[in-house]
Amino acid sequence: MNKNRNRYSAEFKAKVAIAALRNDETVAELAARFGVHPTIISTWKRSLAENAAEIFQKGHKSKKQNEPQLDDLYRQIGKLQMGRHFLSKKLSL
Repeated sequence: MNKNRNRYSAEFKAKVAIAALRNDETVAELAARFGVHPTIISTWKRSLAENAAEIFQKGHKSKKQNEPQLDDLYRQIGKLQMGRHFLSKKLSL
């Protein structure tokens, strides 16, 4: 009796959670409309409310987190260009 789990996209979860935060409809009405269990809607709503501030902070964090990786990539590009330049000189002789 294996039952497949439903996997919902992030867009769908956000849409349902925002609808739940608006309080235009009850959680039961939203569950019937979207075909999702009310407990899941409550979980998504709570998660959105708790993590809403992080949405606006991620842009600043991701730039800082990507800077070391970006430096490494530029360093690798430089090494590859130097190696290509060296090999092109040796092969053209």
